[in-house]
Amino acid sequence: MRPKSPRLAVRAILVEEGRLLVVNAWPDGQSPLMCAPGGGVEVGSSLPDNLAREIYEETGMRIEVGAPCLVNEFHDPGSRFHQVDVYFRCTVAEGSPRPEVWDDPEAIVTQRAWVTREELAALPHKPDSLAAVAFDGTGITYDPLEPLVK
Repeated sequence: MRPKSPRLAVRAILVEEGRLLVVNAWPDGQSPLMCAPGGGVEVGSSLPDNLAREIYEETGMRIEVGAPCLVNEFHDPGSRFHQVDVYFRCTVAEGSPRPEVWDDPEAIVTQRAWVTREELAALPHKPDSLAAVAFDGTGITYDPLEPLVK
């Protein structure tokens, strides 16, 4: 039987004043796992356009999408789920509001937070290299396949 193709997603490394924006998108709080905001790509739209759309949908913020900085690959060993995430360095677009009340029309994101490196270290999160990529400003990196742990 042919394996299912991996899902392609885009994610934003968005750091302001030493804090990284992270979200939880597990339905009904099934997991405390946090990650960078973003989501699946739609056919016919560029990766940066997909990312700008996803961030707007999840946060109401408009962003400028910069250079790619990480390719992360993960899977759920208990299922056939396999995802490849392409991360981009982003900034909030000039004049874009930073909502006091977050709005996610599709109700996918259950929690959002701007966290320091130390706060991120105390949170369950994926990928494992998220802090290094976000706070150390290294060049593009690749994380080999890692299991998704709830």
